[in-house]
Formats: sequence, C-alpha cells, structure tokens
Amino acid sequence: MESVNLKELNERIQQESAFIDIVNIEMHKVIIGQKHLTENLLIGLLANGHILLEGVPGLAKTLAINTLANIVDAKFSRIQFTPDLLPADLLGTMIYSQKDEQFHVKQGPVFANFILADEINRSPAKVQSALLEAMQERQVTIGEHTYKLPEPFLVMATQNPIEQEGTYPLPEAQVDRFMLKVVVSYPKKDEEKLIIRQNIAGEFPKPDRQLKPADIVKARQVVRDVYMDEKIERYIVDIVYATRTPEDYGLRNLKNLMSYGASPRASISLALASKAYAFIKRRGYVIPEDVRAVCYEVLRHRIGLTYEAEAENINSEDIITQVLNSVEVP
Repeated sequence: MESVNLKELNERIQQESAFIDIVNIEMHKVIIGQKHLTENLLIGLLANGHILLEGVPGLAKTLAINTLANIVDAKFSRIQFTPDLLPADLLGTMIYSQKDEQFHVKQGPVFANFILADEINRSPAKVQSALLEAMQERQVTIGEHTYKLPEPFLVMATQNPIEQEGTYPLPEAQVDRFMLKVVVSYPKKDEEKLIIRQNIAGEFPKPDRQLKPADIVKARQVVRDVYMDEKIERYIVDIVYATRTPEDYGLRNLKNLMSYGASPRASISLALASKAYAFIKRRGYVIPEDVRAVCYEVLRHRIGLTYEAEAENINSEDIITQVLNSVEVP
C-alpha cells in the first residue's frame, strides 16, 4: 500500500515541480555559473527559510536574488546596511499629517517579497534585531499596530568576509535564524570569459516572468508533502547530535574543538531543506544523499569553534565532514 502511495506521490511531485526547470533556464539567462548559489536560493524559497550569503564583492549575489524576484513577478527591496541605519529606515515609521491632524503609517522597504540585506554586519545590533522580528514572526510592529509581511517572504543577507573592521558580527541567536549559510566562490575561467563578453556587449539579458507569488506559496505546501522515512529522520537527528555529543559517535577528537553544537532549529532546517532538495530533483521522497547535499549549508553557521580549533586551522566544514563520515547512513 505504501509503495503504491509513494508512486502516486512521486508522479504528483514530478508534475508540481515542472516549473523548477523553467526557473533554472531563466536564472541562467542572466547568471553565468553560480549553480550552487541559484540552487540554494531555490531551496530557501521552497523551504520557507532565509539565506546568509558570504562572498567577496562582485559575485552576482544581488543580481541572483533580483533575477529570481523578476521571474516570480514579486516585489524586491535592496537595503544597504550602514552604521547610521535606524530600525525605522528598515521597518517604517509613524508620520504626522497636518492635513487631517493624525499619524499615518509609512511602511519601510521590508514590506516586500524578496529582501536583500546587503552587508548586514555593518549595522548595529538595534537594526539587526529589528530585522529579526520580521524574519522570525513574518510581521512588523510600527507604533501600536502589527502588520503582516507579504507571502512569500525571503531575506537574503550578505556578509563580506574580507573587511571586518567597523562591523558588528551577528550574534549566534540571530545567525541561527538563517536556514542556510551559503559560501559563494569565484566563477571558473570559461565562465568568467562569458561574463566579460556579456557585460561588454551592452545588451544585458532579462528573465521572463514565469510565476506568481501564489505559485511559490502553493509549491511550499507540496514540498512539505515530500515523503521522509523514519530512518532518514533518525539520520538527521544523529548528524545534529554528533555536533553536540561527538564522543557518542566515536568522535572524541572533536570534543575540544566545538564550544557548542547545532540547535533543534538545525534539525528542522535540515529536514525541510532535504525535502526542498528532493523536490528540486523532481523526486517525491528524501534519500540520504539529499541530507548530505544540504548539510554544509544548514550546519556551517550553527557550530561554535573553540580557540583550539582556530589555532589548529580547523573550520566548521572540516567538522561537518568528519561527522558525515562517522554517522551511519541508513
């Protein structure tokens, strides 16, 4: 009975995920290379999570989310985070009208479907925490009133790994609110040649509007219907627990390298991102390879490193690799 249901579910997911190919074609009209970035943007969008991007300037981070917003025909806001930014600049404020002698709400740029929080670590904690309510609760409080944010709502925040002077590092509690942390690398040589050619030509390709925001909201419901076996759930819990109590998984050497492990939010994000990845691959069920494919993005910002790890030049990716090599695959 379960195999029949699984077959029906698989066929349904294949039909419902047909738009993924169209989105990829439109994205790669504009974005050359960066397949990893576009794939993770889709995972975040379909799994209803936010994305933290780390990469040097000029790697098409802004262009990628702007292009995706155009394809979905959604409202896009770019907010440049600076040290003098105020929460009201982000959320909106109450403005007094002399005409009718009362206050009116002027909504800020956060009231959009796609938000690019550019260089989020350049603004002080007060602004970062203002964005936090919007990210977590999907609502904003201005004065005495609370306003719901539009659906879908996706925040993509960027960080520049080079310049650390005059920045305000995100606290662990806030970093944990991001479902994925994606590290963006340089394009390959042949891709860079195409980038030069495209920019010199002057005629920049534009993506066609293929979807509506309602299509994404519907797709999110379908992603949650992707089948996840109990063995896969156990595998996810084992991976997360191996970052908390590594000695239970034969990883005693990691005990002194981690100050804290991944939170329960990591387990939820790992499950949802795995389902979204299976959906992108046009499959109605999650396999261990799906979990492994999204594991680095979900966990890399959720593992605290000790001074000992930094002294030995060990980063969170090295720890995740050891965890994945040690936890038994179902």
